[in-house]
Amino acid sequence: MKKILLSLFLLGGLLTSCDMDLKPIGSIDESQAIENANDCYMFRNGIYNNLRALATGRYLYQTELQMDQFLGCVQNGNRNGTLSNGVILSSDSDIENVWGGCYGAIASTNFFIPKAEELLQSGTLDAEDAIAVERYLGETYFARATFYFYLLDHFCPVYNETNKDKQLGLCLVTEYAPTAEKTHYPDRSTLAETYTFIENDLAKAYEMIKDFEENSGDGNAVGDMLTINAPYVNSYAVEALQARLALIKGDYATALAKAQDVMGAGIWRLQNRLQLSQLWTNDNSTELIFRPISTSTELGISSTGSAYISTDPNQADYLPTSQVVNELYPDGDKRLEAYFGVRDLLVEGTFYNNAPIFIKYPGNPALIIGGPNLMNMAKPFRLAEMYLIAAEAACELGQDKDASTYLYNLRSYRIQGAQNVQYSGNELRNEVRTERARELIGEGFRMSDLRRWGLGFTRSGEYPLNPAINDIIVKAGTTVQYQPNDYRYVWPIPATEMQVNPHLAGQQNPGY
Repeated sequence: MKKILLSLFLLGGLLTSCDMDLKPIGSIDESQAIENANDCYMFRNGIYNNLRALATGRYLYQTELQMDQFLGCVQNGNRNGTLSNGVILSSDSDIENVWGGCYGAIASTNFFIPKAEELLQSGTLDAEDAIAVERYLGETYFARATFYFYLLDHFCPVYNETNKDKQLGLCLVTEYAPTAEKTHYPDRSTLAETYTFIENDLAKAYEMIKDFEENSGDGNAVGDMLTINAPYVNSYAVEALQARLALIKGDYATALAKAQDVMGAGIWRLQNRLQLSQLWTNDNSTELIFRPISTSTELGISSTGSAYISTDPNQADYLPTSQVVNELYPDGDKRLEAYFGVRDLLVEGTFYNNAPIFIKYPGNPALIIGGPNLMNMAKPFRLAEMYLIAAEAACELGQDKDASTYLYNLRSYRIQGAQNVQYSGNELRNEVRTERARELIGEGFRMSDLRRWGLGFTRSGEYPLNPAINDIIVKAGTTVQYQPNDYRYVWPIPATEMQVNPHLAGQQNPGY
C-alpha cells in the first residue's frame, strides 16, 4: 500500500499537499484492483467522494473571499486573510492544496480508466455488467473533466482565438505512470489543448452515460439519475458542465444549446421563491440536477458556511459588503432574506449590533453530528445557473429577446412582482451580469465571471447604514482593488510544483 500511495503523490511531480478532502485512491494492490464489475463499482464510490468534496468548503469560498462581495471581520484570526487582502502568492498553502488535491483526484481517474476499458474489451462481462461498467467509465471521464475544469478556471487565462495557441493551459496527465524521475514530469499544454482535452472527456462521458440511460433496462437506476436531487451523474449534468465550459471559452452557441437541453428536460424546475430555504438549508430542491449524497454518518464534505459565520451566534469571519446587502437586490427579491441575515457580534467585549451576515450555507439539520457544524450537501449543478448561462450566451449572440426572457423566467421565481422587461445592448449585458451576482453569490463563480468579463473592482469598506460595523472590519481588505485583467484573477502555479518539476521552468503564470 505504501508504494501505491507514494506513487500517487509523486504523479506528475505533485509533491504539494493533497489534504483538502480530494483523495487519491490507491489503498489496494494495483495489479488486482479492477478485475470485475463489482471492483469497478467499489472504485467508483471513491470517484464520487472526490466529486462531492470539490463542490464544498474552500473549493467554493476561497475565490469568493478574494473578490469584491465580502469583507473580513477582525474576529477571523486572519483565516483566508491573504487572499481577502489581495495578496496572492505562489507559496500560499491553500492554493497548493487545491492544485495537489485536484491532481490527486485526477490520478485516481487515470488509474481507473484504462483498467475499466480493458475489462470492457475482455469479453468476460455479461451484457448487464458491461453496460454498468460503461456507465462507471462515463462517470469517471466526467469526474476527470470536472477536476481539470476546476484547475483550468483557476490557473489559466481567458480563452480567445488570438491567444489559444500561445497562452499556457494545464499539465495534462492522462496515464497512471507514477515515477520519481523528474525528467518524466509533464510541462504545460497550450490553452487550446487543455480545452480540447476537457471537451473530449465530456463527449465520452455524455455518450456512455446517455447509453446507460437509454439502453440499460434498469429502470430503478435510471430513475435515480433522472430526478430532482439526483445522487448520481446523469447526461444532463454532463451537458451542464459542457455549457459552463463553453461559456468561459466564449463558445456561446454551444453554451446556449447545452443550457437549453437541460432546461428543456422537463425534470427540473426552478425553486419557488417562497421555498428557497429548502434549497439552502435542507439541500432539497426541484432545481438540483446533481446532488451527491451526504449523511450524518458519512459526510465526505467540508463546511462552506464556516468561512463566513460561526456556530457561535456572536461570531462571524466575513461579512457581505454594504453594496451587496443594501444595493444589489431589488424590493421583493426573496434571495435577500434567504442569503443574508444579521447578528450581534461580540468583539473584544463590545457588542456590534445588526451586523450583516451571509447565511447561504447555514448547515443542514440532517447533517449535524454532536452539535451544529454548518455542513451542507454539495450542489454542483442547479437549474438557475442554466438560465443564467442561456441569458448570457443569447445576449452575446445578439438574441436580445430570448436573453431577456431567460432573465425574466429566473426572476419570476426569485422576485415578487418581477417585470417582463425587454432589454437590449449594454443594458441587457449589465442586467445579465447583475443577475449572476445576485443568484450565484458565494458559489465560487465570482472570480471566473469578473475575469471573463474583463472587469476590475474596488472593494468598499463602508457601512453607511450601520457605521459602527466599520470599526470591526479588517482595514487591509477595505482598500483592495483589481484592475481589468488583473494578474491575480489567475492563480499562480504553486511554488513547490515549480521547484520539483523542471519542465515548468519559465511557465509560471504572469505576475508571480
